[in-house]
Amino acid sequence: MNGPLSSATIIAALVLAVWYLLRSALDRAPGRNDLIAAGVLSLLVLVLVAVAAIGLATGTEVADIGTFAGYLITTVAFVPTAGYLAVMEPTRWGSLTLGIGCLIIPVLVLRLQQIASVTGA
Repeated sequence: MNGPLSSATIIAALVLAVWYLLRSALDRAPGRNDLIAAGVLSLLVLVLVAVAAIGLATGTEVADIGTFAGYLITTVAFVPTAGYLAVMEPTRWGSLTLGIGCLIIPVLVLRLQQIASVTGA
């Protein structure tokens, strides 16, 4: 897994999580700019997952390929799903949904790194 790209993804997700949770605490619904920011985070996650998938296809060994693939799929799908749920709930709870979704992304990225580093990849 790419160290700087993983770090950028984790930092961006945490910054957005704080922003969305603050908006939720202030009783603000997610706005258009919030959804655009979630889309940018989704693109960053997609690039990270593409790099990991290419590394897997070119011979990087992982401890459990099924678990690794499951985490890749979950990581890609998580922020868009949270964004979709936030659009369906145009209240402060939509902002909370985005905030929690962004808090989970760093956990998924760290878990991908753990699985990839078990065999020294």
